[in-house]
Amino acid sequence: MATILGSGPFRYELVEGWGQLPDGWTYKEVASVGVDKRDQVYVFSRGEHPVIVFDRHGKFLKSWGEGTFKRAHGVTMGPDESIYLTDDGDHTVRKCTLDGKVLLQLGIPDKPAPYQSGEPFNRCTHVALSPKNEIYVSDGYGNSRVHKYSPNGKLLFSWGEPGSDPGQFNIVHNICTDKDGWVYVADRENHRIQIFDGNGKYETQWNNMHRPCALYMDTTGSEPTCYVGELGPGMTVNKESPNLGNRVDIYNKEGKRLARLGDIRGGEAPGQFIAPHGIAMDSRGDLYVGEVSWTIMGQHLKSPRELRSLQKLRRLS
Repeated sequence: MATILGSGPFRYELVEGWGQLPDGWTYKEVASVGVDKRDQVYVFSRGEHPVIVFDRHGKFLKSWGEGTFKRAHGVTMGPDESIYLTDDGDHTVRKCTLDGKVLLQLGIPDKPAPYQSGEPFNRCTHVALSPKNEIYVSDGYGNSRVHKYSPNGKLLFSWGEPGSDPGQFNIVHNICTDKDGWVYVADRENHRIQIFDGNGKYETQWNNMHRPCALYMDTTGSEPTCYVGELGPGMTVNKESPNLGNRVDIYNKEGKRLARLGDIRGGEAPGQFIAPHGIAMDSRGDLYVGEVSWTIMGQHLKSPRELRSLQKLRRLS
């Protein structure tokens, strides 16, 4: 029996078992996902093979990045057949060709800026591109900043500081933009998404969400639609509470929730999420959701096993 998630015009069918890895390979967990113009899917994993590429049907095509990346975190597809990979483990952003050649590097591997100094980078998390291909970097776990770079990698300016007031951050976990240049920042532990103009000026925020973690902005329609992956509870006292995260929510540009995907509890059953950490969409509107399942659940297992860390949801017309 098919598993259907969502409601109204946002209904999806779970594609069971998508992604055919070579024998003996594992993801360990999937930090992020990207899709190119041919609907090839780039999975940024924390296993031995960092970038694993599939066709839209889940057939394995190739892998690359072995020995380059320390801890996968973010994927952003460039308009020029490129891919931006954010590595919070070695504090870098690398712009690569779709075959893995490094074209541009921001940050110095294994040379973090001082904790909460505001200087790039201390455990940077993700990248977004402006309509002019300027580069925004969310930074991150060890900073409370957003940095804006020119397309060739020159630092233009930065904004943000620790806190919970407008323009302040408590774990800057993800970032995306729309066609008009608005910048959307997942302020994870403040349980909100803040929206800025291209100069870092605070405009508004979306609330009533739980630990927003993954962001994907669909700009193919007349109005932007934002997909938000929410993590579940992070404390022992509330980890079994239902209806706190472990889902993907869909918002319009005013911050109105249009649909919710996922059960009220996290897990590995069909229709559930463990920890949606990265989201991407292909040309047909199908969703790919990467989950940091080992980080969330692995330490609680009585015996080691592979946890589900990647799901495909087929858009229903």
